[in-house]
Amino acid sequence: MKIGVCVKQVPAKDAPLAIAESGAWIRQSDIGFETNEPDGFALEEALRLKEKHGGEVVAISMGPDRVKQTIKEALAKGADRGVHIVDDQFFKLDPLGSARSIAAAIQNEKFDLLLTGLQSDDQGFGQTGVLLAELLGLPHATIIMQIEVTEGHMKLKRELEAGWFQWVELPLPAVLSIQSGINKPRYATLKGIMAAKKKEIAIVQRGSLGVPDALTQRVQKIYIPQKSKKTEFLTGTPKEVAAKLVEKLKHDARVL
Repeated sequence: MKIGVCVKQVPAKDAPLAIAESGAWIRQSDIGFETNEPDGFALEEALRLKEKHGGEVVAISMGPDRVKQTIKEALAKGADRGVHIVDDQFFKLDPLGSARSIAAAIQNEKFDLLLTGLQSDDQGFGQTGVLLAELLGLPHATIIMQIEVTEGHMKLKRELEAGWFQWVELPLPAVLSIQSGINKPRYATLKGIMAAKKKEIAIVQRGSLGVPDALTQRVQKIYIPQKSKKTEFLTGTPKEVAAKLVEKLKHDARVL
């Protein structure tokens, strides 16, 4: 199987975030970055499928030069090669722009399976995988908890609400969004880290893909939530006050 995995680089969880002067994104000049955690589960699932069915795993990422580190981490864990879509301003793209760029960069790869994490830890739109499937004209399923591949098709377990699950079947090739927790991602070994230095990372300039930059949605402003305290007196009979208090705890405080 030829499997592509989208791995995004996002600000580290412990990074001290500051809002940029534009007010529409964070200041990225003085913080650390790491691989998007949900994408780690997608990578691990791809590696397990390769170990079971053979083939290769290709790690795909978009962003500035620092993104090579995220691709190298995927290579160290077992991916065979990488594709780096270079764009210093990629954070300005909306999900459709990102999906269009990835689809254009990999159109000649002819993947049997393309995996993405459920969503990114920084923006959390959760749309890129679905849009990518539409642009590539491939079937798609989300929130995948189990994958069984047999003779050109897949049996998939999807997580639904309230503890329910759903089994669906899809033909190959296809695009899947992997649910976090589907597996336990492996660590890179010293042997894997050394081997990653010799693996290919193809460089694609996003500007050369001919993808339109027009946005279909735009982040107008990000801000730190304002904390405030409010005292409210409940009036009425003891029975009425008790009923109002229960409603407040259920719907406002959400502790019941």
